[in-house]
Amino acid sequence: MPANDFLKNKNAAAKKTSKADGRVGLSSAQSSEPLRLQVFLAHSGVASRRASEQIILDGRVSVNGQIVTELGTKVTAADEICVDGKKISLEEKKRYVILNKPAGFVCSLSDEKGRPVAADLLKEKYSERLYNVGRLDMYSKGMIIFTNDGDFAARLSHPSSQVEKEYIVETSQDVSQETAKLFEHGLRVDNVFYKCLHCDVLKARKIRIVLIEGKNREIRNMLESQNIGTKSLVRVRIGNVNLDDLRPGDCRELTPDEVKGLLALCR
Repeated sequence: MPANDFLKNKNAAAKKTSKADGRVGLSSAQSSEPLRLQVFLAHSGVASRRASEQIILDGRVSVNGQIVTELGTKVTAADEICVDGKKISLEEKKRYVILNKPAGFVCSLSDEKGRPVAADLLKEKYSERLYNVGRLDMYSKGMIIFTNDGDFAARLSHPSSQVEKEYIVETSQDVSQETAKLFEHGLRVDNVFYKCLHCDVLKARKIRIVLIEGKNREIRNMLESQNIGTKSLVRVRIGNVNLDDLRPGDCRELTPDEVKGLLALCR
C-alpha cells in the first residue's frame, strides 16, 4: 500500500489537533499530538520548515518504513521517521548559536564536492542537529546563526523580516562616495535589482554596508558591476546581535534577550 494512502486515515483524524503545528519549543514530552511532517522535521533540527518541505518532496523522508512525499502528512513521536535513512526525533532543548565562520567553509548541511561545512565547526560542542539561518558564500566570513528551532528560523529568514545585516568589506580598488550613494539608490545587474540600506566609506578601500535583503552574492555583484574587486567580506551584525570579539571558528549561544530581540525585529 502506498505510504500516502497508508496515512490518510491517520491524517484525517488529526485535523482537529493541527493547532499544535505552530507551537514553539516543542519537546518529546509534548509530542503526543500529531504534527505536520515538515513541522516535525523542523523541530527535530533537520532544517527550517521551508527547507524541510523540499526534503519531503525530494523523497528523502520515510514514516514507519515507507517513503512519504505528501506535505500534509501528520505524524507523532510514536512514529519512526527517517531522513536519508537516519532516524530523527524531537529535540527537547532549543539552541540558538552564532558562529564566526572562517573563509573556506560552505553553509549547507553537507557538500557534494567535499568542501568543509560550517556546521561541522559546532559538532564538538553541540550534540543537537543545528542548521544555518541564511547563508554566507564560501569566501565570506563572519556571523552565521544556527538553530534547531524551525519557527525561529522561518521568521528570521522570511523575505519580509527586514532584519538588518551589517558587513565590513575590504576592496581591491577605491570606493568613491558617489559609488556608495549609487548602492544606496539601487542598481540593476544582470536583470537583478540590488539596493543596500546604508553604504559608508570608512577608508578608500574599506566600506561598511547594511542590507535588509539576502540575495545571492549581493555585495560582490554590486561591487563587480563597478569594476571593484572584493578582498575581504565579513558580516559583523545581524539585527541586534554583534559579532564583537568572537574569534574565527568560535561560537557562542545567543542570550534569551538576544533571541527575543531578533524576533521583535521581524516584521
